[in-house]
Amino acid sequence: MDKQEGMFTRWFVNIWREILALPSNFREMRVFSIVWFGQCVSVIGSGLTQFALGLWVYQQTGSVTRFALIALSSVLPRLLFSPLAGVLADRWDRRRVMIFSDLIAGIGTLVIAYLFFTNQLATWHIYLLTALSAVCNTFQWPAYSSAVTLLVPQAQLGRANGMIQFGQAAAEILTPTLAGVLLVSIKMWGVLCVDVVTFLFAVGTLIFVRFPKQTGIQKHQAAQSSFFKDAAAGWRYITDRSGLVGLLLFFAVVNFLWGMVGALIMPMILNFAQPDVLGLIISCAGGGLLTGSVMMSLWGGPKRRIFGVLNFELLSGFCFLLIGLRPSAALVALGAFGAHFTIAIISGSNQAIWQTKVPPEIQGRVFAMQQMVSNSMKPLAFLLAGPLADRLFEPLLAPNGALADSLGLIVGVGAGRGIALLFIAMGFVKIIVAASAYAYPRIRRIEEELPDISFADPAVASV
Repeated sequence: MDKQEGMFTRWFVNIWREILALPSNFREMRVFSIVWFGQCVSVIGSGLTQFALGLWVYQQTGSVTRFALIALSSVLPRLLFSPLAGVLADRWDRRRVMIFSDLIAGIGTLVIAYLFFTNQLATWHIYLLTALSAVCNTFQWPAYSSAVTLLVPQAQLGRANGMIQFGQAAAEILTPTLAGVLLVSIKMWGVLCVDVVTFLFAVGTLIFVRFPKQTGIQKHQAAQSSFFKDAAAGWRYITDRSGLVGLLLFFAVVNFLWGMVGALIMPMILNFAQPDVLGLIISCAGGGLLTGSVMMSLWGGPKRRIFGVLNFELLSGFCFLLIGLRPSAALVALGAFGAHFTIAIISGSNQAIWQTKVPPEIQGRVFAMQQMVSNSMKPLAFLLAGPLADRLFEPLLAPNGALADSLGLIVGVGAGRGIALLFIAMGFVKIIVAASAYAYPRIRRIEEELPDISFADPAVASV
């Protein structure tokens, strides 16, 4: 008992020290904080537009398929353009890549606003804008993520990545409600104009600051090599290091499972609860993501970052089990909160590992490959989720189904309980995958076996 009390006391003292050190820590991250704030505002503006345009398409067409094409339009460009985006993030100045990405996305939104104002807007314009926005985001992400190592001391990487997750979580929570209010008060055209203003604000913060000079791909090297060879160099850097390969495959599986969740969580809940309960559960999930992001921003994650990845992935697996265990709104909300709580800590710890193990001059290409592989699993998850649920798992727990008299006594029987069983299966897969990663020395010891890169002095960054 005394030992447990001592461990709790040390943990509490360490957290309190981190809180007291926040003013000093954020002074070290002054330039990053300015850039981060601008990007947070931009993400919220983009979320407003995505919500409003999706609602407009569904109201105009009444077609779920046409509504779903918006999601497809946002995924495919990421797969197609990631290698090119990574090369340009290493060849060009990363601050300028971010500026041009925001400007082009803002111009695209302004065009949509004009088309709507003149009553010329059509659904294919929405798909085109969504694809253009996805392309801009594809170019911005490797530039932004690799710029973090130029702006932030190594010890603060986990905290910086937590702040990025916080911005995304805040956008997920705020945009549906805020978009609904704005659509009533200033209409669609006004929402689009707000988005343009947020892009300009993000560009303004980037113009206001200066990044430390990056080495990147030297000009004479760029002139002598093709984009394909430069992109292949990023992939080769990963494949030459089995720890990074293992970590990439680990997250490919994890992202596939999360894609299944996104496709199936709503129909599972609606089979035993009303839409207002669904909204409450989704709010709980967003609250979990926000809470985890705040914790990661203040804490910075564990010193052994790989333990932050694997331990919280194990916790996420148990939360998946909880979501499917019973047709109970309280249990599903608790599981959704816990699973989303782990995202920021897992993602922040993982990204910090990559940022400390990949040299700055190749980070754009490596991070682009990382993004491409992760996103490539989402369409597969969307394609498999429906058939797996409808043709395999739902019949198993239908009345008189093969498992109705066994697992059905625990999970329940009837519509939606097969999906719940699939959630339980995904939870076990998560636990097995995390345990396997623990057992694989190249992943477990990745921080010891791969040397840290040398960091630029963030003091060189200026306002």
